[in-house]
Amino acid sequence: MGVAILTIVAMPHLDIVTNVTILNGVAILSALLQLITQCSAKERNRFLLPSIFAFILILLGYALFLYLYITKNIRDVKMIIWVGLAVGASFLVSFNWWEGYLRLISKNRSSVFLKKFCKDLTKGQNMLNILTSLLRIAVTACVLGAYVPLAKMDWNIVTSIPSRETKIIAIIIGVQLISSALCHWFSLVACKMHALRRCFILPLYLASLAVMVLFVVPVIVYYQDYRTSLNGTAVNFTSYCNQVVDGRNQSLNGSVFPLLVLDVTHTLCFLDMSKIADIGLLTGSAVSWWLGLLLATLHLWYLNVDRIQRTQDLFIRRLYEGAFIEQSLLLNTRFDIQTKDRKKKVVDTLMVYLCATMWHETYDEMMNIIISIFRLDKYRPKTDKKKTDFTFETHIYFDDAFNDVKGSPGRHLNEYAEHLVEILTEVYGIFTNIDEKFFNKKLQIPDQKIMKTPYGGRLVVTMPHGNIIVVHFKDKELIRHKKRWSQVMYLYYLLGWKLMNKYHARWQRGEKEAELEAEIKKEKHNTYILALDGDTDFQPAAVMLLIDRLKMYPSVGAACGRIHPTGSGPAVWFQKFEYAVSHWLQKTAEHVIGCVLCSPGCFSLFRAAALMDDNVMKKYSTKSMEASQYIQYDQGEDRWLCTLLLKQGWRVEYNAAADAYTNAPEDFGELYNQRRRWGPSTMANVVDLLGSSSTISKRNRSMSKPFMFYQLFAIASSILAPATICLMVAGSFNFLFNLNASGALVLAVIPPIIFLILCFKLKSDTQIKIAGLLSIMYAFLMLVVTLSIIGSMVKENTVLTPSSIFVISISAIYVITAIMHPQESHLIFHGLIYILAIPSAYLLLSIYSLVNMNNVSWGTRETKPAAGAATPEPSTPQTRTQKAKSACQRFFSWFKCCKKSNHRSGDGHYAVSQAVLSPESAQAEQPELQPQNSIVESTSFAEEQQRQAEPVFDFPTHFWVKELQNVSNNMKLKDDSLDKEEEEFWIELQKKYLEPLQDDKVRQEKIKNDLRELRNKINFAYFMMNALWLVATFTLQISGTVSIKIPIIDFYLKPTGKDIQIDPIGFMFILGFAAMVGIQFLTMFYHRIYTLIHYVAFLDTESKEENNDPKEAYFSGTKVNSVSNGDCVIESSSMEDSESDEFDDSDEEGSSYM
Repeated sequence: MGVAILTIVAMPHLDIVTNVTILNGVAILSALLQLITQCSAKERNRFLLPSIFAFILILLGYALFLYLYITKNIRDVKMIIWVGLAVGASFLVSFNWWEGYLRLISKNRSSVFLKKFCKDLTKGQNMLNILTSLLRIAVTACVLGAYVPLAKMDWNIVTSIPSRETKIIAIIIGVQLISSALCHWFSLVACKMHALRRCFILPLYLASLAVMVLFVVPVIVYYQDYRTSLNGTAVNFTSYCNQVVDGRNQSLNGSVFPLLVLDVTHTLCFLDMSKIADIGLLTGSAVSWWLGLLLATLHLWYLNVDRIQRTQDLFIRRLYEGAFIEQSLLLNTRFDIQTKDRKKKVVDTLMVYLCATMWHETYDEMMNIIISIFRLDKYRPKTDKKKTDFTFETHIYFDDAFNDVKGSPGRHLNEYAEHLVEILTEVYGIFTNIDEKFFNKKLQIPDQKIMKTPYGGRLVVTMPHGNIIVVHFKDKELIRHKKRWSQVMYLYYLLGWKLMNKYHARWQRGEKEAELEAEIKKEKHNTYILALDGDTDFQPAAVMLLIDRLKMYPSVGAACGRIHPTGSGPAVWFQKFEYAVSHWLQKTAEHVIGCVLCSPGCFSLFRAAALMDDNVMKKYSTKSMEASQYIQYDQGEDRWLCTLLLKQGWRVEYNAAADAYTNAPEDFGELYNQRRRWGPSTMANVVDLLGSSSTISKRNRSMSKPFMFYQLFAIASSILAPATICLMVAGSFNFLFNLNASGALVLAVIPPIIFLILCFKLKSDTQIKIAGLLSIMYAFLMLVVTLSIIGSMVKENTVLTPSSIFVISISAIYVITAIMHPQESHLIFHGLIYILAIPSAYLLLSIYSLVNMNNVSWGTRETKPAAGAATPEPSTPQTRTQKAKSACQRFFSWFKCCKKSNHRSGDGHYAVSQAVLSPESAQAEQPELQPQNSIVESTSFAEEQQRQAEPVFDFPTHFWVKELQNVSNNMKLKDDSLDKEEEEFWIELQKKYLEPLQDDKVRQEKIKNDLRELRNKINFAYFMMNALWLVATFTLQISGTVSIKIPIIDFYLKPTGKDIQIDPIGFMFILGFAAMVGIQFLTMFYHRIYTLIHYVAFLDTESKEENNDPKEAYFSGTKVNSVSNGDCVIESSSMEDSESDEFDDSDEEGSSYM
């Protein structure tokens, strides 16, 4: 009511200066409530005096305003009424912002009623906002309806306004609505970007002054121009008003701006501008109101705002007042009681566990992740007490790390595990001496711990800045192996043992259960697990951006970053564009309109509270017992974990600024095997979610029914992709060879049918070879089809055909999307390969993955030579002394890899050394080849002699410990042991969840048959749906009895007289696909804006020292030769400049966020 009375009734009778500045007077009740709130706190408050002065100044402004208008003409009763209404209405408006102060008062009071009232108010805030908005509309209509007859106005005047004036009024109202909405949105952006002072408070303070200047300056200019036009004739402001302003033409036929200036001047004509008293009273009231608002909101300059602060934590009410937007935003901002001895805000320290799973990663791949971890150690040193926002530990779970060596007792670490220890030693030395110059004294690497565990072994490395890396070497004979069980292993260890065990001990000591539950809940909320793959390369900033999402939004259970595939070759180029489109459009759409369905395990942050929720961690550790569980649980464990989180009501998000890099399959067969796992698993999880859509929509607010329908259409499109590709190929045959529709369709479906039959009969490797040959054939066909579509557009002089519109629109969307991602825009060129590979990806790969879905093997990272590895050079013939030395080494160590050092060759590549194995290791039962990696050893002769003199092992069962100590030359490993309680925990965990699976031939045969039967059922349903879709669409196209005719229009938008017939099913499918892509395109813009906001906020809040990349002059995967002479180290610097530049470039690429 206050807003309606003030703007509709009172303001038309007041001057422009008062109308602009009286809006600042609405802060009167806020100033009064600030006084009450701070007094109720019973502390020495910093802003008590500013609140007092603000209240006094606003009252003074009202007093001067009343005196000016009332004393001008005491007998003017109507003016007194208007002035009284203005004061009363502005006081009513000030009641908009009482909620925040009432909440603070209720906290400082013991009143149960106030606390309950504020709690209910918070719960029903959305409904209250809806009801109050409807009530405001009704009250405004009532005030307007009452004012017209009371002011003795005629409604006919209102309804008979000319059309031009009506348009002007509509434009003004529209501009006001749009500008106020934009002002509100940009204010939110400024606060989220941590630009509260310079981009929020200061502009809003100056807004009313700027508006007043814009209105008053033209009045003065017009008045001075009039005086100048009279050639010196004396004239005052009153005569100017009588002659020019009152005698103005009311018609709006000419320019509107001069009439607007005269209208503004008319509001000031009641003043005598020649009297200093009138000007002083008007200026005094305006300045008093403005200063009162400034003092009432002075606390905003000291407001603590986090990055991407939630809107509900910034503003008390979600609504804003469009009539006085700047006052609404300032007074609606959160008010905090700040005492004079106020300490810095205490921030809870988060605990982040970095958990990486490894198996058969190459030397360079492991080097990437270890460098990333040490980089994070330097970014957030545990020894620096100033950086307490989070601390972290790293846990690496190395699968199948042990093997048997023929003729040697005990278990041995395999080459991959030894390489990891070598890399840890190498990277530790680099980061220890990262700021040292050449020829300086090299710092000694401190001793680290190694111990035997019930599951194998453990290596504990304390990094240079205090954070630790724990490497868990798993023995598959002692504990269950494969990635999902490694994840179960660290979930129960980190969350069950490290997080919960200490509270259980305190509970046993008799501490209060309620207090312990509150602490547990808080710690679970503030404990995160960063899931990594063994080859992930990331920057510390990417981790911080993911932490921000979980830290700021309590309902977020997981957040993933932008995954960049690395490598070379056509297969990788295809994946780069595929990953780009998936993240640019699909993941952003899921994030904006619903939830991300899959947070990839190579770089995702999970909240402990979400993982420990009902039916998440417990169900995730379930052993697969049925054929369908092997598909859903084991083939895509990351997606299944997200499915469990979504079912429990947690939100999964995507942050496009958190970049991570991981190696992609470079081989065509390895790519097919990877997608053979992902395809059926994705379908199984999405179908699982769709089957529980009603329950999930009720429990998870982000998973609405429209979003589930969007996913239903997406999965339907992917299921019908093979039939769609066949129709496209048939159309191309029809266009290229002038075949009739029937013959073209038969020709198009023959190769897929043959390939389908062969997949049921042949081995997997043979299937992949056939798929490769067909992919090449289809690639040439796609190239011809693409060129043919372009040629048909030129030939028919039109682009308004379905195929042309589809190609142009999709291309335009991809190009615009790439432009919106400037640092990734070059990936658009890989789209050419993606187009050529569409039949292979959506037809042949679908057939291969479905026919082989009964194959539940991993399919990737099988033991084989590393991709792109150079052929080992023959070793240099040894002298007699060297042969004798080698024989002694073999006698004492049983198993030793002696590597020949190779310097960098002139062509810029690194030579690969050849491992010289002992006879025992050469005869080891290793049927597969091991990868050759670049390892260059540099040890002094004295160190070599000392190492040879030491006994290699004392006990056969501990042989691998001594073996590992020999591998780690520069980093000594000391024997250690587990605590008794922790050892018992591991034994119990193994018995309950992680015992190695026994070879049950009967059960394995049953599962094998069940998988084959499930494969047959799904294949029948899948390809039957494609056949029905194919027949239905083709029949409607051929018959033409039921079709939609679309006229062809040329480039000049003139009809050509030809029509194109489209069947209804195809037309609806095209419309649905266009709608889906349109939704993804629009949500991409929305997501890009908020990604930019988050990134700018991050850059603004992180110190310059933290934003700088490490200055290590280092290239991953190689060691620098050094000649050790006592404590001094002389390093070979021939590659210093080139390696440093190359490393700096990779850092810049790794820190790209847009």
